[in-house]
Amino acid sequence: MGILSWIILGLIAGALAKWIMPGPDPGGWIVTMIIGIVGAFIGGWVGSFVGLGTTGGLSLGSIITAVVGAVILLFIYRMVKSRG
Repeated sequence: MGILSWIILGLIAGALAKWIMPGPDPGGWIVTMIIGIVGAFIGGWVGSFVGLGTTGGLSLGSIITAVVGAVILLFIYRMVKSRG
């Protein structure tokens, strides 16, 4: 159930990351949602080490962790794509 929760949470986090960081993205909404899923996994993984979120379900801490992970990954993606 943990992985499924983070995929769903990643879709939500991708949408929220796009809302927090509006602007043109190479790849559009689909790439942003994929970045959200990956960001949620990375955020959840890092957050579980520092005690900010768990991978067991949907809670306020896990949502914040996933959104922060997605925003950071979206920022990095934009920086890499703007240089290349």
